[in-house]
Amino acid sequence: MDERNDGSAAPKTRRRGEELVSAIHEAAILEAAENGVGGLSMEGIARRAGTAKTSLYRRWSVPSDILLDAMYSHFPQERAAPEADDLRGDLVESLAVLAGLGEDPLGRAMFAVIAESLRDPGLHARFEAEVFDPKGGRFTRTVLLHYAGQGRIDPSRITDVTVDIGEAMVLKYAVDHGRSPDREHLARIVDEVILPAVGLDPRRAGAE
Repeated sequence: MDERNDGSAAPKTRRRGEELVSAIHEAAILEAAENGVGGLSMEGIARRAGTAKTSLYRRWSVPSDILLDAMYSHFPQERAAPEADDLRGDLVESLAVLAGLGEDPLGRAMFAVIAESLRDPGLHARFEAEVFDPKGGRFTRTVLLHYAGQGRIDPSRITDVTVDIGEAMVLKYAVDHGRSPDREHLARIVDEVILPAVGLDPRRAGAE
């Protein structure tokens, strides 16, 4: 996603269909990333997308509807290796997807929604129901469930706690250090915490 740091409007064009929707989605994410959810407006989104407000109102009623639609469209979805042959690598990669969000406007927009939750818990509930859950829920959950289905992990070890561990540690690192962890640290989270929590020896899950 191209980020405009000056907040200037894109030139108006006669874009239609998916091209126009994509421009509006990008504008909504950038507006939320820069101004927070409280600063989100139809005027700002339309100006940044280079279109008229009427184009927005034909499809959405309020700015938050556009933002959630945009976040669903752009939110990354973790994938597991179809052959189920690299549990450790897939777990590291799923955490890397989360860590990468911290450097992306989408991630800043997501944190803007979370920050707004104290004032508007309904918006956060919609984010969970309309974006996060449909995209797989907690990062590493899709991978863990995939390998459980292949008989590599005891399904009883995949709980609401074990699926939260990796995500919580990545976010804590970001808070403590002001940046996302690198892949070496992500591998340590997998080896030292996630794999033991689901009853596996990291050396037998592909660790070097």
